[in-house]
Amino acid sequence: MSGAAEAVTRLAGATVVGTRSLGSVTRCVLDDGREVVAKTAAPTAVAAEASGLRWLAVPDGPGVPEVLGVDDSWLVSAAVGEGRALRETAEAFGRGLAVLHAAGAPAFGAPPPDGPADAWIGDAPMRNDPAPEGTRWIDWYVGARVLPYVRLAVDRGGMSSSQAAQVEDGCARLTGPGADVGPDEPPARLHGDLWSGNVLWGDGRGWVIDPAAHGGHRETDLAMLALFGCPELDSVLAAYDEAAPLAEGWRRRVGLHQLFPLLVHAALFGGGYARSACERMSSL
Repeated sequence: MSGAAEAVTRLAGATVVGTRSLGSVTRCVLDDGREVVAKTAAPTAVAAEASGLRWLAVPDGPGVPEVLGVDDSWLVSAAVGEGRALRETAEAFGRGLAVLHAAGAPAFGAPPPDGPADAWIGDAPMRNDPAPEGTRWIDWYVGARVLPYVRLAVDRGGMSSSQAAQVEDGCARLTGPGADVGPDEPPARLHGDLWSGNVLWGDGRGWVIDPAAHGGHRETDLAMLALFGCPELDSVLAAYDEAAPLAEGWRRRVGLHQLFPLLVHAALFGGGYARSACERMSSL
């Protein structure tokens, strides 16, 4: 029996009759016809993902796979049917995201209940420390989501010292008076890593997987959707804005909210991501 099949049997109490490897996860067919997904990772990563999935599963929100079992090494969740984005499902997904964000979080940077402070975004570490009450979003974002990844990217060779200085100088502007960072909003309940690869379309709806869930600004999730291209993105955004109108100028701030994922990618992969982060900063 494979490790994934053994984990499913142990954690979900089901008999596995077939498996299919999908990179970092294994899709398992059960003897009753259901399909589940088994994923292995470090203990903090498994705990963070499981708590994030449970936190994101709000009534009328996006589809979130049910967590069927979890231990220190494995996460077993329900599988999502395979499909594609249609305008109607994209609009429903946008409305669901608005509901999810409105569910809120205790503070900027707050982890899901029972989630570890030492979490992950993809393969990069991500620290979830709740910001003190009254902290401005931009101050938390710069201090907890931008500058740490500038340092990590430099340490890993994905960003030059001159590029780092450019981003750091821009951060000083953003936290100063008169910066266009949008009005203050309460912390939203974020997926946190909402690029198009973490949105699945199946069973007549949009689903979110692989979260880096935390309390943050709702525009960050939407900006990340746009970063690498999401099917029917215009329909998603229009439905979201109709359900929960976005603050004036939100389109101008897309680059601001994309700094975080671009710097994460610079730390993980190097290449042109540092240059893209600098370009975003220059445009603000």
